[in-house]
Amino acid sequence: MSGTATKLGLIGLPCPITELAGKRWDVIVVGAGHNGLACATYLARAGRRVLVLERRDRVGGACTLEEPWPGYLVSPCAYVCGLLHPLVIEELGLIERGLDWHPAAPGLFVPFDDGSSVQLWGDDGRAEAEISRFAPRDLAGWRAMTGLKQRVRDALRPLGHDDVWVGRAPARNEIERRLDGDREAISLLFEWSMVEFVERYLEDERLQEALLGQGVIGTNASPHDPGTASIHFHHASGRMGGIPGMWGYLRGGMGLVSFILCDIAQESGAVVAAGVPVHRIVPGEGVELEGGERLHAPVVVSNADPRRTLSLLGDSADPAWQAQVEGIPITGCTVKITVALDKLPDFTARPGTLEPHHFGQVNTPLSKLDWVRHHRTSLTGELPERLWTELYFQSSHDPSVAPPGRHTMSVFAQPVPYSFRQGDWDTRREEVAQVALSSIGRFASNIPSAVLHMEVMGPPDIERRTGLTGGHIFQGECLPDYMWGKRLTPRTPMEGMYLCGAGTYPGGSVIGINGRNAAMEILAVE
Repeated sequence: MSGTATKLGLIGLPCPITELAGKRWDVIVVGAGHNGLACATYLARAGRRVLVLERRDRVGGACTLEEPWPGYLVSPCAYVCGLLHPLVIEELGLIERGLDWHPAAPGLFVPFDDGSSVQLWGDDGRAEAEISRFAPRDLAGWRAMTGLKQRVRDALRPLGHDDVWVGRAPARNEIERRLDGDREAISLLFEWSMVEFVERYLEDERLQEALLGQGVIGTNASPHDPGTASIHFHHASGRMGGIPGMWGYLRGGMGLVSFILCDIAQESGAVVAAGVPVHRIVPGEGVELEGGERLHAPVVVSNADPRRTLSLLGDSADPAWQAQVEGIPITGCTVKITVALDKLPDFTARPGTLEPHHFGQVNTPLSKLDWVRHHRTSLTGELPERLWTELYFQSSHDPSVAPPGRHTMSVFAQPVPYSFRQGDWDTRREEVAQVALSSIGRFASNIPSAVLHMEVMGPPDIERRTGLTGGHIFQGECLPDYMWGKRLTPRTPMEGMYLCGAGTYPGGSVIGINGRNAAMEILAVE
């Protein structure tokens, strides 16, 4: 059992601040999110004296575990695991340390307003059988669509060190060379909107609707916007458990990724201190804490998002780098709702409260027109009348996270405004909750009646709790204009100053390779 997990990440200080300040460190990592902990582990294993400073009392950043109500263990921001990099898993020995991953084999379940539904299984054969039943004219197009994603995944993200996510980001011309001029593949990565993508391969309007939200996960955009198809590929490009594109649940919850990494970092020689807010980063010298103490190190690595890092650097920031950071959109559009239930949702289209779809993910869809209208509404500071939701049920795979006979439901919904034209998140929170629940309840007969407890986090709440500027879960947009060779690099122009978070290549989600890439850059310089 993870020692950090037994404390739910509340590890405190290893020794007094004065003692930490009295030591000379080779590297200080600002932020104990999963990427910061991975970076610290690689550096410590290479013999560096590493100190990790976390402003919150709890380690893990957005990938952690909390107990909002007695007996319920939840990760308020990260729900399922599909992009954690195989190299990080293997090199750091995460499975041997208790990382227990279970594929969400039923894939994606989507009910529709006309009472029909589709189950897009993770298994190709079962998915094709479902398409043959649901929209038989789209079987060939479905195969072409999945075949395209497989071609791109195999070309860019093979297993091993030849994966383009490992090391420095490739420029577009390098990617196109890898793709050998495959026009569809290039369009998927750089050009198509999600609407263009689904309309190219599928005819059935419902099947198109089922996939639209996959192009804007955590992205402040409409599926009609250019480049959103690349968001879908980003999330479909992993190989967890050796299964291409598969996502799954971790026994014990997603926070186990960070908690196990914290254990490994400490055992590798890194010192991790929680409840220690950094006030200022001084490149080449170290950091200054909010209490005024100076901690010295020639190298500082920030796991904080680029905007927050910029504020910590102050006048020390390079002007050109500052302009690049400020040019990356970082306003979140997602509301995250943690729900305790007395029963899982009973979907009218496929009745029952422990069915196959409760072991995958569920989307409640929006039409193409609704996506345009509702995204535009949220940008004006108003709450849309209906939200796209993606639902996750950790308790289906792992009953230990809830009291006997109870369940957890994590709701990832968008689009919502960061700030309201009238009122704020404190005054509008209950209204947002009702819109989200009604968006689910139109398809599930026992929602909201099955709800026992609920916690609602809008973008400002996510920002306040996790430190993610704008409440943006990926530390800045991952659309093509801000990805690949255009994404921030671990090395900055400031002396001894590096980044290791999701704002760096290859982007957001629980990946860990960002931390590894930063560590390799630091070790290559020395």
